[in-house]
Amino acid sequence: MKAVVLITGASSGIGVALAKVFAAHGHELALVARRQDRLEALADEIAATGQPRPAVFTADLERRDAASIIAAGLSSQGLEPAFVVNNAGFGLRGEAAALSRDEQLAMIDVDVRALTELSLMFVDSLARHRGGILNVASVAAFLPGPGMAVYYASKAYVLSFSEALHRELAERGVRVTALCPGPVPTEFQARAGGMASNAAMRALELSAERVAQIGYDAFMAGKRVAIAGIGNRLAVSLMRLVPNALILRLADQRPRSAGGAQ
Repeated sequence: MKAVVLITGASSGIGVALAKVFAAHGHELALVARRQDRLEALADEIAATGQPRPAVFTADLERRDAASIIAAGLSSQGLEPAFVVNNAGFGLRGEAAALSRDEQLAMIDVDVRALTELSLMFVDSLARHRGGILNVASVAAFLPGPGMAVYYASKAYVLSFSEALHRELAERGVRVTALCPGPVPTEFQARAGGMASNAAMRALELSAERVAQIGYDAFMAGKRVAIAGIGNRLAVSLMRLVPNALILRLADQRPRSAGGAQ
C-alpha cells in the first residue's frame, strides 16, 4: 500500500493551501471534497509542478457513510494514509434558535462527527508510517461565540479532542496537532452568511497560504497546538485574563442595533 496524505476540504481556501504545502515537501496526496472539478484542477496544478498527481475522491462529509466511502476508495487504489488532515468544515452565522436545526446538525456532522471518524479510522496505518493527524480548529475554540454558537462549540470540541489524542497516540508514534487560525479571507465567510468584520479582526487576518505553512511546520515539529500568527497568539493569551462576561460581548457575532448590542 502506498502512503499518502489524506486532506479533506481540499477544494478551496486553507485546504488548497495545505495540499500545496504538503506536495511541495514531497508528500503524495489524496484529496477529498464535494466539488470534483476543483479537485481535478488542483491535482493538475500540483502535477504541473513535477510532483505526483494527487488521487481525487469526491465525498459529502455530511453523509454518515462518507468516511467508509473514502476508506474504500483509498483501498481500491492501493493507498493508505500516513497523515490525515481534517480541514473540511463550515459555519453559520445567526442565533442558534433562529437558524435551521437541520443545517446546524449538518455542521456538527462535518465539523465534529466526520473529523472524529477520520481521525480514528486510520490510526493503525498512521502508526505504521509514524505519521499523524492535523485537525484544523480555530481561535474560536478558545471562547464561546454568540451568533455562531454551534460553530464555536464545534471548534472547542476539535481542540479538546485533538489535544487528548496528542497524548493518547504519542506512545504509538502518531503526532496530533490542532491548527487554530484566526480570520482568513476564504469562501468560509460567504457560506457562513457573512461575518462581522472590524479593524481589529482585519489586523489579525492571515492568508490561507501563511496559515497552511504555519500548520505544516508545527505539525512536523510535533506540536500539540498551533495558533497561527503572533496577533492571534496574543489574543488567545489575553482571553485567559478577561472575564467571560466581557468575552461574550466581544465575541458576539450578531448584528448591532442602533441602540447597542442586542
